[in-house]
Amino acid sequence: MPPDAEFAALAEPFRPELLAHCYRLLGSVHDAEDLVQETYLRAWRAFDGFEGRSSVRRWLYKIATMACLTALETRSRRPLPSGLGAPSDDHRVAVASREPSVAWLQPAPDTLFGAGDPAAIVAGRSGVRLAFIAALQYLPARQRAVLTLRDVLSFRTAEVAEMLDTTTAAVDSALRRARGRLAEAGPVQDDLAEPDKATRQALLDGYVDAFTRADPDALVKLLRADVELEMPPIPTWFTGRPAVVGFLAGRVLRPDRWRMVPTRANGQPAAAAYLRADDGRYEAYGVEVLTLIGPRIARITAFNDPALVPVFGLAPALSA
Repeated sequence: MPPDAEFAALAEPFRPELLAHCYRLLGSVHDAEDLVQETYLRAWRAFDGFEGRSSVRRWLYKIATMACLTALETRSRRPLPSGLGAPSDDHRVAVASREPSVAWLQPAPDTLFGAGDPAAIVAGRSGVRLAFIAALQYLPARQRAVLTLRDVLSFRTAEVAEMLDTTTAAVDSALRRARGRLAEAGPVQDDLAEPDKATRQALLDGYVDAFTRADPDALVKLLRADVELEMPPIPTWFTGRPAVVGFLAGRVLRPDRWRMVPTRANGQPAAAAYLRADDGRYEAYGVEVLTLIGPRIARITAFNDPALVPVFGLAPALSA
């Protein structure tokens, strides 16, 4: 087999999980795709010298992790509005202007993490929840890497030490500190609280229907009393059902103004939002990700960035 063909056969199966890994570290789909491309270029150039002393998978993870750590040396963390300031419980407050200067956290489509193998999909979902990705952003880069390699990907301590060119003692120390900081941040995994598949689908369908019909009363029935709404790149965010519904009813929901296309992001129900333009078409506006606890919606994270919609494999506009 020619070297290029051999490299592709050995390395390409790991691309989806490497994308997920880089996304966890970077908080950006676009950055993750760039770093995975860089990883494969570096690996291809070094393939002649690969001696097989570790698995191809671990070798690729080492290259990808070191590339991400280098990139993070010159990049700030990617926050959500909830990581920058306190929420408002009054929908009448003045809403801050968009902050394009902030590198906001981005959602990731479930298709990024691979498809076909149900076990791989479930394993991938456990480490890509929005709350978890947002919490990772507050860890120093090397702690972030150690935590994901050990707790999400289940590499052994010695393997992580080899990947990061450090000692097992340093890995154990970084892992303790990372786990401690995450514990201080509060719960970041909501898998056990999420309802069954049928309820998840019903909540998403109900949300899409209520939003497109501009029906705040229907929306109220779907939301927890302590529901939260954030809308990057707008720093203002809201907490409590009266504030969230009041804001949406008073400033967002209008008949025939919106179209929503269901999708999935970060292992969670989501919808791509399209806003009606002057010519009657509906143009991409952003992606809304729903966090569910029990039979209700606990958080709406509305990423108001039209450039995200094509990342989910969806059209940039819908016909009238």
